[in-house]
Amino acid sequence: MPTDNILFALGLTFFAGISTGIGSIMSFLSKKFNPKFLAASLGFSAGVMIYVSLIEIFVKAKDSLAVAHGVKMGSILTVIAFFSGIALIAVIDKLIPSFENPHEIKNIDEKNINPVNSKKLLRMGLFSALAVAIHNFPEGLATFMGALTDPALGISIAVAIAIHNIPEGIAVSVPIYYATKNRNKAFWLSFLSGLAEPVGAILGYFILRSIFNESTFGVIFAGVAGIMVYISLDELLPTAEEYGEHHIAIGGLIGGMAVMAVSLLLFI
Repeated sequence: MPTDNILFALGLTFFAGISTGIGSIMSFLSKKFNPKFLAASLGFSAGVMIYVSLIEIFVKAKDSLAVAHGVKMGSILTVIAFFSGIALIAVIDKLIPSFENPHEIKNIDEKNINPVNSKKLLRMGLFSALAVAIHNFPEGLATFMGALTDPALGISIAVAIAIHNIPEGIAVSVPIYYATKNRNKAFWLSFLSGLAEPVGAILGYFILRSIFNESTFGVIFAGVAGIMVYISLDELLPTAEEYGEHHIAIGGLIGGMAVMAVSLLLFI
């Protein structure tokens, strides 16, 4: 595979990962923060990820597995791999206690901070950073694989995951900042948690490179589709509705699907 393609895919993955740092910066500017805009953005991201997963990624995975195993068996393997991806990310989510889950974003009142709950907040922030890093491994592989297969597809996935990572950056940086009053520490821990995405991409690539063929590509891509659908339904949409109104989130969702549909039509 050409080195330029690999570097491009890695660059997109890096971009998606470091958006946790953007979320961290936004949390420091919370007085200017527009929750309805974030709700619409998260809905948009979910729309992009759901549409591209079911219309593009799932179909490409099925086509690859059909070449390797025939139409019927290829279809069966695609479905199994898709739901295996959902099961994988669901297990990862389940292993993270809800108190430390980066998707459980809570409002924190600075006036109520004392030495006791300051320690709890610091612990929450540190565990959130670890949780974000764990979540970002499969997301990094999804972005990387998408970009290797189709640069336009990779860009769409990277932008969607970048938007998704912004509230995760907020979830990491806010408790750490309120616990330590140290913006630098809050920012860097949030930023570093996002670097798990390119790390996941690199590890996944080197582990799978020696066995990469139509069959492994199909299984991985179908699993990636499952991961992205789960993230959209379990994380993005609930968080979008928490920040804004239901119709704002759904409007963003439909808008994301429409933009993704048009962008795919342009590359036919």
